[in-house]
Amino acid sequence: MPDTVTTLLRRLDTVDDRGMRFEDSFVSWRDQVALSHDRAALLRSILDPSRPRHIGLLLDNVPEFSLLLGAAAFSGSVVAGLNTTRRGEALARDILLADCQVVFTETTHLSLLEGLDLSGVRVIDIDSDEWHTMISSYAGSEQIVDTTDPDDLFMLIFTSGTSGDPKAVRCTHAKISGPGHMLAERFGLGPADTVYLSMPMFHSNAMMAGWGVALAAGSSVALRRRFSASGFLPDLRKFSVTYANYVGKPLSYIVATPARPDDADNPLRIMYGNEGSAPAVAEFSRRFDAVVVDGFGSTEGGVSIAATPGAPPGALGRLPGNVVILHPETGLECPAAEFDADGRIVNADEATGELVNNEGAGAFSGYYKNPEADAERIRDGRYHSGDLAYRDNDGFVYFAGRSSGWLRVDGENLGAAPIERVLLRYPGFAQVTVYGVPDRYVGDRVMTAVVPTVDDDFDPISFAEFLDAQADLGPKQLPTFVRVARSLPRTATFKILTRSLSAERWHCSDPVWVRERGQNEFHLLTDELAHNMDKVSTA
Repeated sequence: MPDTVTTLLRRLDTVDDRGMRFEDSFVSWRDQVALSHDRAALLRSILDPSRPRHIGLLLDNVPEFSLLLGAAAFSGSVVAGLNTTRRGEALARDILLADCQVVFTETTHLSLLEGLDLSGVRVIDIDSDEWHTMISSYAGSEQIVDTTDPDDLFMLIFTSGTSGDPKAVRCTHAKISGPGHMLAERFGLGPADTVYLSMPMFHSNAMMAGWGVALAAGSSVALRRRFSASGFLPDLRKFSVTYANYVGKPLSYIVATPARPDDADNPLRIMYGNEGSAPAVAEFSRRFDAVVVDGFGSTEGGVSIAATPGAPPGALGRLPGNVVILHPETGLECPAAEFDADGRIVNADEATGELVNNEGAGAFSGYYKNPEADAERIRDGRYHSGDLAYRDNDGFVYFAGRSSGWLRVDGENLGAAPIERVLLRYPGFAQVTVYGVPDRYVGDRVMTAVVPTVDDDFDPISFAEFLDAQADLGPKQLPTFVRVARSLPRTATFKILTRSLSAERWHCSDPVWVRERGQNEFHLLTDELAHNMDKVSTA
């Protein structure tokens, strides 16, 4: 039977030589367990037992986040991780959906809650005198542990919300402890290691691939309030970090920092995460002399694909036996992708489909108070991920985008991810995202938003030449529009909000370049041309 988070913490209650490091402070595991028991006693006192025993944490990665997680584990309570980038009514909606009785926040985020209609929700500022007085009265509380089972709800973690309102994913004790044990064993982590947590702790990546790993391994934890690319290497050295996790673009941000001759002089052994680009993974490994393991998964946990040693560039890994790729229109299993002599997929429309767990829900425990979303995920006894992919004849899987982000060009369905992989080869780009915008006649045209590298501006001639030289980029995959930005809108977990970019089209303050079919060069989009495109695309 899987462990509970409660069990993992109790195993550390006599450990003095390891614990939690934050900035210049250190709290041993023994002390953290005791402090969590104090907070558990407080929760038993202030939470109404007739209502869901849920608390919200609107905090950066600070020690109190970990202490309150422990308090929830010991008191049988549930933590709702609240996204610090949410604002106004959207934040209020998350708090109320999660049935939070209390929201713990810090002074830096207190203003986010001002003026919100949070009837029945108590707000506690952990930086306030009120909090310090309150918790001091529970110091040295008896270490009572409420009974918990692996399948009991431990945390509500909200999805990114890149394609609509975030959904609260039910995360059980086993959903935290299981990946923790698996990754600790897989990478040989133990008491001598230090786990670095810079991804936001309100998200599943930090909890399942970071905090839970440290508990299972009995390692120390080094907390970073917020991720910093420039602070990454200094932190590795300061805290003797041997293992770190990431999600999304942090690898790209780190390798975009100026290289130094001594980059490899650091203790890091393993960097584990998902959604890292192949160039960023290769460059990070080279510069920092660490193994990067880039897998595939989601907060829901219904489908996961482990990285496979020796996989072709861009592949997620081998397709697991319980996962199939189903065509979105026919519902039938997609055939393997076929490639021409230049490595270009020639049957993308029929080979690209949705990743589906054919054996059930996997680790998915459902969404909180959202039966409609549950029904969308679980259909005919199978888990539908909403993620697009294709496989080659050797069984290697390639991510092709989200089902909500299909591009349909000239009657053919295209995935954004394969196009992005090609564009990331261009040396002038630090970041790339691809999405569809309306074609003037029917369907979509390909648009990309890019962030140039630190020292480069966009060169329309060089980029056009680059595109034309890519043998594995088909004519329908060629970008018509290029939006050149200094930054891209993102979620707190570094996922690009492509739906926002797609909705804006070419109506933005950033320069947009256009190359119509048959043209050799990109031209700056003028107001007149943009106006004409609007008339055609909305006709």
